[in-house]
Amino acid sequence: MANEFSLALYEKVACKNIIQRALDIALLFLLVSLLFYRLYSLNNHGFVWLLAFFCESWFTFNWFLLVSSKWNPVDFKTYPENLAQRFPELPLVDMFVTTADPVLEPPIITVNTILSLLAVDYPADKLACYLSDDGCSPLTFYSLVEASKFAKLWVPFCKKYKIQVRAPFRYFLDDPISFTSSANSEFRQDWKKMKAEYEHLSLKIEEAGRKSGPWDLTGEFAIFSNVERSNHPTIIKAIGDNKQSSSDGDVPHLVYISREKRPKHAHHYKAGAMNVLTRVSGLMTNAPYMLNVDCDMFVNNPQVVRQAMCQLLDSKSEREIAFVQYPQCFYDGPKDDPYGNQLVVLMEYLGRGIAGIQGPCYSGTGCFHRRKVIYGLWPDDSENQGRNHTSIDGKLTDNEPLKEFGKSKEFSESVTYALIGKKGFSNNISGSLEAAFQVSRCGYEFGTSWGTKVGWIYGSMTEDVITGLTIHKKGWKSTFPMPNPPAFLGCAPSGGPAAMTQQKRWATGLLEILVSDKSPIFATLTDRLQFRMFLAYFWILSWGLGSIPELCYAALPAYCIIANSHFLPKVQDPAILIPLAIFVIYNLLTLREYLKTGISIRAWWNNMRMGRINAASAYLFGTLSVVLKLLGLSDTVFEVTQKDQSSDGDQTNDTTNFTFDASPIFVPGTTLMLVHLTALLALSLKLRPLVHDVGHVVGLGEVLCSIWVVLCFLPFLKGLFRTGKYGIPSSTIFKSTSLALVFVYLCRTS
Repeated sequence: MANEFSLALYEKVACKNIIQRALDIALLFLLVSLLFYRLYSLNNHGFVWLLAFFCESWFTFNWFLLVSSKWNPVDFKTYPENLAQRFPELPLVDMFVTTADPVLEPPIITVNTILSLLAVDYPADKLACYLSDDGCSPLTFYSLVEASKFAKLWVPFCKKYKIQVRAPFRYFLDDPISFTSSANSEFRQDWKKMKAEYEHLSLKIEEAGRKSGPWDLTGEFAIFSNVERSNHPTIIKAIGDNKQSSSDGDVPHLVYISREKRPKHAHHYKAGAMNVLTRVSGLMTNAPYMLNVDCDMFVNNPQVVRQAMCQLLDSKSEREIAFVQYPQCFYDGPKDDPYGNQLVVLMEYLGRGIAGIQGPCYSGTGCFHRRKVIYGLWPDDSENQGRNHTSIDGKLTDNEPLKEFGKSKEFSESVTYALIGKKGFSNNISGSLEAAFQVSRCGYEFGTSWGTKVGWIYGSMTEDVITGLTIHKKGWKSTFPMPNPPAFLGCAPSGGPAAMTQQKRWATGLLEILVSDKSPIFATLTDRLQFRMFLAYFWILSWGLGSIPELCYAALPAYCIIANSHFLPKVQDPAILIPLAIFVIYNLLTLREYLKTGISIRAWWNNMRMGRINAASAYLFGTLSVVLKLLGLSDTVFEVTQKDQSSDGDQTNDTTNFTFDASPIFVPGTTLMLVHLTALLALSLKLRPLVHDVGHVVGLGEVLCSIWVVLCFLPFLKGLFRTGKYGIPSSTIFKSTSLALVFVYLCRTS
């Protein structure tokens, strides 16, 4: 027995990064030196110099936050082969999938995600899968019903042949032609049968989507006959109820949920859906651990549940680790990441770095949670098994403390079992339906702590980050394993409008947290958030704020050329070496990071370019949205990102060329491009001199910076001369031209 408990389930390994630290510190030193130079010579220069100083102060502070966050990178290694010896009886796991729009999030994508979850390498009787459909779509329900029939064939097939990729649409991209032995001949027959069945499933879902109503709205579909997306009662359907004992032929429980929605009740977007899933699953299965994934994020590593359990079941983890967050990875992304949204380097360096502090932020998908932590448990209460809510024997002695969870007595009992870690809660799915309907009603949370202290937290469009922050404030930690192959794979937005919409939503939600009463600014003093973890959160939450100095600094070169001014030291001034060194070292440092992760130089450039574009457009509009919300002029709106159904891996111009639409989000970038083109054109036509004094080349640095901005916004320059979705709409060009003319006029009169 002692040998069993000496077997390690996971270990935390520090990563060496001496060269990275040296380069980071060198760049920080140069940035501080530039600020001191600005202050020293401030009296000899005017407003432009002061504006540059404020922008560079922000960049320096931002770099300091980033260096602190990346300083101690770690890696988590798991040993799932030791799990069975340490824990012969594995715990229950509830799996949550959320979808909100059958058009933007096609049901075939959701179906593949669910099938991959049902087929993970974990006892089927220990799993339950819940789908939240905020679109209340009969098409989604129909697809789920059909998928449950296919799952009875797919799950045994995957476990019999130990299939690695268990999302059918990805698995059937490869054809195992090379198998020739008798055993493999049987496999080949089964493979062909599975492929035919999946193609039939896909065809049925596709045909159903083309018709206004592929089903007769009677029987189990009758409840969809008179519903509206934002005004309908609760719909809960137990599609698959596994009542068998554990075997390879079993399929986990499968439950469809569309929570009640009414026009005058706030539904709190994804956070509200997650809280309903938590309550319904608490009544039906009440698993101590919960996995949540987005509808497009399928399981790519069938061992993922066992790997997560390695980190959550350790005795020390019980008092420290609240959740296990896997990195977001993507499949079939456009070559060289033209929209800069595949996040590979961000996960590799920043993700590992924050994991070395208090653990990664919760990113909303691919995350395993402890149920009792979601119920508000503090680390100190973990050893006492939720003493604040129950008596020693685990029986309810007074319902008063549990009013924060709502009025359902059945759910309060399930909470008690979860908080004290007690097994034996009745998990009869069919028998829990009446209580499940009660806790899914839109008015159930009134007078409770849901969304404030319990469950997923409300108040931000990035409900994941604010929920993770609330957990970290209590002193909990999290882990960031990066297995090979990746645990989950999803699809990143593959167009300019979709990518911008996603970035704007992130910037809006993050800034909402920073200016709210749940901000981490004072959490280090009043709560248990580590100081460096606060710095990491501040770097993330301030993405939107960075748009102001980014936009001002990007406009400075054009202003200086038009107004015959300068914001950089003169060429003959030795101080010019400071900004030059900053430019060279920063680009070489970031290029090194991309090359070390196996990413091309072109991808590095695309990410650098998109960083500037996002800051001047998506982040700017995200900041404006929050300002308008604070002023009470408008409220923020959650925008669902279009999910791409492409799965053939083809790289075409459709994904590598930047696309536009008539959204105002493209106006700032177009305006900035027109302003710099005007400045360079004026300079080339000698309408503005390049030299300020005889023998003193004053504007060379500004000219080079202006050219650099044009290169960063090159997609906008190309968009000026293209048509269709690759061209900038005429309405956007008109607005941008008007703003550019105003800017030029102000420069000339200043």
